[in-house]
Amino acid sequence: MSLFEIIIIAISLAMDAFAVSICKGISMKRIKWKNTCIIALYFGAFQALMPTIGYFLGTTFSAMLTSIDHWIAFVLLGIIGIKMIKESLENEKEDIDDGVGFKSMIVLAIATSIDALAVGVTFAFLNVNILFSVAMIGLITFALSIVGVNVGSKLGSKYGKIAEKIGGIVLILLGIKILFEHLNII
Repeated sequence: MSLFEIIIIAISLAMDAFAVSICKGISMKRIKWKNTCIIALYFGAFQALMPTIGYFLGTTFSAMLTSIDHWIAFVLLGIIGIKMIKESLENEKEDIDDGVGFKSMIVLAIATSIDALAVGVTFAFLNVNILFSVAMIGLITFALSIVGVNVGSKLGSKYGKIAEKIGGIVLILLGIKILFEHLNII
């Protein structure tokens, strides 16, 4: 997997955290650098942790699944992408408080990184440097979360859904690309 593809996956995975960071920024009466960094650290750390867990789960079972690994990657990325697009189309306003305490942040960090667990499973079937990949995912999520909090404080909730929709489309396209490569279509 190329550096460009890893960066695209990292950005796509970060879109949930970016959207929630925007909501956190909207809910904050005053943006504090410390709170912004706490939010970014939670999201970045969990976005790096989950694909690591998924990777080790996938490698445990990779010998049994090698003949269908491209289909697994295609289905998982497709499901994640469709879920992200579906969520971006829902009219529900996310009710997120401005707290950065352990309880509220751990729930949000896990919720926004579940998709990364499935991507980690797909990494087990691809030629991926897992340490570099999860570092990129974590750093990009950290950076986009900081941006999200600041965007939320300035622009409101207008762009969170758009970012989530774009992330979903990109993951679906990557799943199709992986499938087509393994089927020798491209």
